[in-house]
Amino acid sequence: MPSSPLIGLVGGSGLYQLGGFSLHEEVRLRTPFGDPSDAYVIGELAGQQVAFLPRHGRGHRLLPSELPHRANIFGFKELGVKWIISVSAVGSLQQQFAPGDVVLPDQFFDRTKGRQPDTFFGEGIVAHIAFGEPVSLELQSAIFDAAKESGARVTKDGTYVNIEGPAFSTRAESLSYQKSGFSVVGMTNLIEAKLAREAEIAYATVAMVTDYDCWHPEHDQVTVDMVVSCLQKNTALAQKILVAAIPRVAKLGTAKAHSALEFAIMTPQSHWPEHTVKKLSPLIEKYKK
Repeated sequence: MPSSPLIGLVGGSGLYQLGGFSLHEEVRLRTPFGDPSDAYVIGELAGQQVAFLPRHGRGHRLLPSELPHRANIFGFKELGVKWIISVSAVGSLQQQFAPGDVVLPDQFFDRTKGRQPDTFFGEGIVAHIAFGEPVSLELQSAIFDAAKESGARVTKDGTYVNIEGPAFSTRAESLSYQKSGFSVVGMTNLIEAKLAREAEIAYATVAMVTDYDCWHPEHDQVTVDMVVSCLQKNTALAQKILVAAIPRVAKLGTAKAHSALEFAIMTPQSHWPEHTVKKLSPLIEKYKK
């Protein structure tokens, strides 16, 4: 096991080609929640140790509904990650967010169908995290400053609508989200954010706009070709933002998210089942009395 990286990166496999990234090793983990999407790529970037995970696996092999979110986040926890920067392709739901723009949402709206477990807890231990502020505002601010420095058209705050996928929205759904004032639409980030909070990892999303979804009357309906074309253009900008953000993140110290479980566990320790304690040890060990 490598010395603990502090900063986790999750996103598309294009982020492998980060300028200045020096690879140390690849680490494959088997967690109590199964195997992560792929090996964690651990190395150094901008003078800091980072752990990168391709969300959909190399070659983009996993549907949004197939992503092993619990294994992915638990693996970051086992590696010692304290901060996760999540880079994601999204559709814009508002005129002011054009393809190529960057949005740093501070809220999520769930439109999934309960496709996957979104908690580590259960099996005898109950916890209820506070999730009114679902992203780390400390981390979001550091990324915002880095994005501005990188020349991005960036907006801080807004709502990410997490849809089921893998199909894109119908026009009626898209218009509904647009009229509700939501900012962007995607398929992956809400469960990541919930699990990161339970794991006491500070989390923030870098939403890279690829299209106007299908609500916009003057733009074609979103297609894979359209998304991939814009993704390729966005990758260089995402890389630039990460290189600028990582030194800022390394200086942050602590965040509120790092103590998210302090008052969240409802089950008295005397009732914790031994097998669940063992399973959740990286999350709850510091709260054992």
